[in-house]
Amino acid sequence: MKIVFLDAATLGGDADLSPISGLGELILYNETHKDQVVDRSMGADVLIVNKIVINERILKPLSPTLKLICVSATGTNNIDHNAADRYGVAVRNAKDYSTESVAQVTFASLLSLINHIPIFDSAVKSGAYSRSPHFSFHQVSFGELKGQTFGIIGMGNIGRRVAQIAKVFGCHIYYYSTSVTNHCKEYEALTLQQLLATCDIISIHAPLNDRTKNLLTLNELTLMKRSAILINMGRGGIVNEADLAQALNNGVLAGAVVDVYEREPVRDDHPLLHLKEPNKIVTTPHIGWASRQARKSLIEKIAENISQELL
Repeated sequence: MKIVFLDAATLGGDADLSPISGLGELILYNETHKDQVVDRSMGADVLIVNKIVINERILKPLSPTLKLICVSATGTNNIDHNAADRYGVAVRNAKDYSTESVAQVTFASLLSLINHIPIFDSAVKSGAYSRSPHFSFHQVSFGELKGQTFGIIGMGNIGRRVAQIAKVFGCHIYYYSTSVTNHCKEYEALTLQQLLATCDIISIHAPLNDRTKNLLTLNELTLMKRSAILINMGRGGIVNEADLAQALNNGVLAGAVVDVYEREPVRDDHPLLHLKEPNKIVTTPHIGWASRQARKSLIEKIAENISQELL
């Protein structure tokens, strides 16, 4: 069995791919340009891709041998599912591998923002604290999560885990279901407008689809408390990024945490990189999913998908 991984570098250089290589001949490419996809994939039984687009143009010449596309992620919006069905190619994703990783980065970033950790760290390392006549440092102040209202957009496995952790901190939990099905009975469901107006912290853990594209524009952001914080750990494109920058610059909301972007990697001129007050935001490079343990689990799930479909 010939297995071709077209963008293996997306899993990091330390990834152990032996669970997959043990299933057949594994051919690795760190990156693949769209014009190279067909040539590199000819004769493959299995294609593994993360972000590479697989459409009708690519599937047609590969269809004589290609049996399975494994997406090394949960979202499969880069695959033309209708074309795959026509050519009899199965598409499998990896689910529930990153729940703990995303939840951990969510709170690591949030706590860094609200506790002003970069500012306090700089105060010590720059010598400002050494020059202070006081034993503590009060140039900025921070509050506690306890008693805050914590809203979650997208109450899937990750959203539920974030809710559990927020509850341990003493937060009051509400959620909005992007599928319009209030399936979680453990917490109170609100409309999107109610959630935005009610919550001190709003954390997004939803997929990008027709219902969530541009879900939060400036119109929605203005419904939030001016003291509120917005977290996007879902997908770029759910929040209009130019509008978010405008909201932060104009004091419409107090802060934001962003791990995902509409275009990745971001350009140097991205509006979130040029805020009037950079300390209002904590940005991470789409890394929430990528703990060592999560990537190990992802690789194992890809191997499991191959085994179940073809062996």
